[in-house]
Amino acid sequence: MAPGPPQEKPLHELLTKSLVDIYIGSESTHWVLHEKLLCHHSPFFASKFYTKAKPSASSKSFGLPDTEDFPFELLVGWLYSSALRFPEEEKDIGPLLDLYFLSEQLQIQKLSDEIVEIVRAYYHTNGAYPGLRRVQYVYANTEEDNPMREMMVGSIARFLTLGDAIPLHWERALKKNGQLAVDIIRSIQEWHLEERSVPDAREMSLERGRRENAVGFSQVDNGHHINEEGETLSDIKEEEVDDDDHERRDDGDKKAKTNGITNGTPNGITNGA
Repeated sequence: MAPGPPQEKPLHELLTKSLVDIYIGSESTHWVLHEKLLCHHSPFFASKFYTKAKPSASSKSFGLPDTEDFPFELLVGWLYSSALRFPEEEKDIGPLLDLYFLSEQLQIQKLSDEIVEIVRAYYHTNGAYPGLRRVQYVYANTEEDNPMREMMVGSIARFLTLGDAIPLHWERALKKNGQLAVDIIRSIQEWHLEERSVPDAREMSLERGRRENAVGFSQVDNGHHINEEGETLSDIKEEEVDDDDHERRDDGDKKAKTNGITNGTPNGITNGA
């Protein structure tokens, strides 16, 4: 079992005189950060700078050549401000996911938990669901039982279950990615639905629980089905499903609380802090 987040400490106790040099990306962007602050939040860095024999290792520098500059800049902002900007548009989710993957790599559990909560709150507040490309991106960068993956799969399970048919791009993806399909079924099982609320296809019924004029069980949204916003999927071309796309369905509750998430900017921390 992974260790829990470290006990909170006031920022002033973590800003000691000891500094470390961190080099990011192929261009080795140089950051000078407070050692105690960095190691307090990140067991990964603590293992690099601290040893059991000595409270501080002799080497005061470390490089992350495969890490991009912008996610690390967001990380530094969070370290010194303890705040993340709430996304204003769906395209703002992308940088948050990159920050999440970096946080997972550096074992910063508190930051990872905050990002999952922000992404969840964004989709719920806006009555939307993660798009296919978002889910695929998370699957490509996380392992099984990852909280971000589970949150997105659970959201898509609801989106597909409440729909009249499976959108064509999702039908294609589920055929190619069997693990995603299995995870969606597992997510539905975790709802622990009452038996009487689930239609029983074994009962004698001509309708089998289908709605009038609904598409058949084996059919998908092929562009002629009208969605709840009054537009057909033929109006949404396949090539328009990109990284910033998201599924939208009005749940009647677009004013969900964000559980105290602040709109504080993660900027304002410069190189050589």
